[in-house]
Formats: sequence, C-alpha cells, structure tokens
Amino acid sequence: MALRFGANVSMAKTDYGTVLLDERGGDYWELSPSGTLVVTTLLAGGDEGAAADALVAEYDIDWSRAAQDVASLVRELRTAGLAE
Repeated sequence: MALRFGANVSMAKTDYGTVLLDERGGDYWELSPSGTLVVTTLLAGGDEGAAADALVAEYDIDWSRAAQDVASLVRELRTAGLAE
C-alpha cells in the first residue's frame, strides 16, 4: 500500500537522509538514506514490495530482510501518527 503523510507533517531532504517534522507537537524524525528510499518509493505510489525491491537494488541486501525493514518503518510512522 502506498504511503501518505498527514497534513501536519513536513518533509525535508538533507545530506544525511530526510527529516520529518510533526508540526502538531514539534517532533522531528530523521530518516537514514535507506529510510528515505523507502518513504520516497511509497509516496510515489509504490507498495511495500516495491520499496523492498528498491532497497535490494540499492543496497544488495536479502529481500526478506528488506521487506521486514520496510514493514517496520511503515508501522512506526503510522504508530507515531505521521502516516496514513
């Protein structure tokens, strides 16, 4: 499933990945380059499988590990109320 951030979440790319700002409480989240790849893939309409594929292509890691990492990141973003 594709990812969408709530209206109160701002995203800015940095030299080290991406920073997310939850404007409701002023909390910042820093995503690594791999987390950034996952989020940009999902925001572009890709599903979690496509995000795992992107990780495998970029970092040459095992697909099942990539899929677990994607699912974990998505779960954390949703639990924090940042993503829908």
